Amino acid sequence: MIRIKKFIIEFGMGMDFHGQDVNKAAAKAIKDAISRSCLIGLHEIHGLTEENLNEKMMIEAIIGVSRPQDLDQEALKKLFPVGTVTIVAEKGGLTTAGLFFPGFGDANNTIEAAIVCVTVSV
Repeated sequence: MIRIKKFIIEFGMGMDFHGQDVNKAAAKAIKDAISRSCLIGLHEIHGLTEENLNEKMMIEAIIGVSRPQDLDQEALKKLFPVGTVTIVAEKGGLTTAGLFFPGFGDANNTIEAAIVCVTVSV
């Protein structure tokens, strides 16, 4: 029996200042989290290679946004360059007052903020 072990946990935050789009905020949060991590140990410690990386690297992204039902999970999975990805959508994040500029795509004067916890396991 192969036991999966957590390798790294990283957090990210993202906002959509105009347009109130939780997917844009979530995408920025994912990019924020994965941009700070170099997973060199996947190869040097665990022996993963290009040939088995997608099969043996498991990624879970728990995303907190104000409207989790609106997340496009399949599109968000594509932001991860490697691994087998699972997205978990949670009620969370933050909606706060901002500026209302209809020409910028705003439907109202709010800003959507998302937070993500990315866990990589091998």
